[in-house]
Amino acid sequence: MLSRKPSPQFLYFTLTLFLLLAFIIAIKASEPNPNEDDEDLEGFEELMALDEEEEKREQEGSPSVRSSEAEVLTRAQRIVLELNNDNTKRVIDGNEFVLILGYAPWCARSAELMPQFAEAATALEELGTPLLMAKLDADRYPKAASLLEIKGFPTLLLFVNGTSQVYTGGFSAEEIVIWARKKTGVPVIRISSVSEAQEFLKNYHTFVTGLFEKFEGPDYEEFVKAAISDNEVQFVEVSDIDVAKVLFPDIKDTNHFIGIVKNEPERYTPYGGAFKIDQILQFLEFNKFPLVSKLTELNSARVYSSPLKLQVFFFMEVDAFKNFLEPLQEVARKFKSKIMFIYIDISDENLAKPFLTLFGLEEAENTVVTAFDNRISSKFLLESDLTPDPHQHRRVLHTAPGWYSLSLLQITANTRQ
Repeated sequence: MLSRKPSPQFLYFTLTLFLLLAFIIAIKASEPNPNEDDEDLEGFEELMALDEEEEKREQEGSPSVRSSEAEVLTRAQRIVLELNNDNTKRVIDGNEFVLILGYAPWCARSAELMPQFAEAATALEELGTPLLMAKLDADRYPKAASLLEIKGFPTLLLFVNGTSQVYTGGFSAEEIVIWARKKTGVPVIRISSVSEAQEFLKNYHTFVTGLFEKFEGPDYEEFVKAAISDNEVQFVEVSDIDVAKVLFPDIKDTNHFIGIVKNEPERYTPYGGAFKIDQILQFLEFNKFPLVSKLTELNSARVYSSPLKLQVFFFMEVDAFKNFLEPLQEVARKFKSKIMFIYIDISDENLAKPFLTLFGLEEAENTVVTAFDNRISSKFLLESDLTPDPHQHRRVLHTAPGWYSLSLLQITANTRQ
């Protein structure tokens, strides 16, 4: 007995039904799971709970009282939420403050910033800051990267109630913490006791101290305005002279005082100007850098934008520079707020090559000392042998068009005019 051959209409209907089912299945598979973000955050909260239990065990004196640096970094990385194409928008919309690091695995600057970002996340979590820290692999999740308009690496973005703000702070863990706290409502930290001041010194290396008899009045208001406007330095306010002296030992007995503290030989610098926001900020711009700045991938933008227009560059090997650091700091101290002294590791081609090329010295391999005066677009080259005694450097030879026959001492002397 022969079976009946299916009609064309039946075949067409069957094929249509099959394609329709396949289309519906594909749509369902591509739809984001409405609970996915909740699951991500629940997992994040579980990890945080585990960390809190770990801290509790350590405080109670369990065998693992002191974590290794690797364990600390691992914990810090767990605090940072991993974003993807599906959860990025929901995380931003569901939190008041979100700080996102957009990175690429192959990017050297991203690799340098990642541990600083993780360390900052730990500190901010301990401080109870209402900020969610998150990271996005922009190479792996281009759709999310496009949503956030991430076009370079690394990129830091702060979202406040869903609206993005460009990151304008520094790139060390401490600087990220300072910037994030200021943007989430803590521009000034108030310290009321000696013990609080001592604890503060353990966590902050560069900061501005403000002493006021009362936290009110025009001078105090200008101080707070400066704290809000500045994005890189932590501001501290105190009203007790004994507390202030813990932070700034050289402080004089007075009711109003501002000074900057840095973790280097030139540690304490008092402010002597009027209590006006513009003048306070100018004081910070000229005094927040070290006596000798070491150029890195992360601080290069800050160095480029320095208000100090006369800059002296030391291209040297790391070991050689160690012998020159102390005497160079002595020279830099004499010209503080006038000349910026910058050290660049000559063996680091990514950093040194662009600057050496600017001076026409891209083939240099040994110690080179140059200077650039942005005020008159002039460049200088020190050709005498460099020794730890800066007073011996009195000869610079004219070697090519555009070079000026001036010694390093003559260059620095110009700042006195």
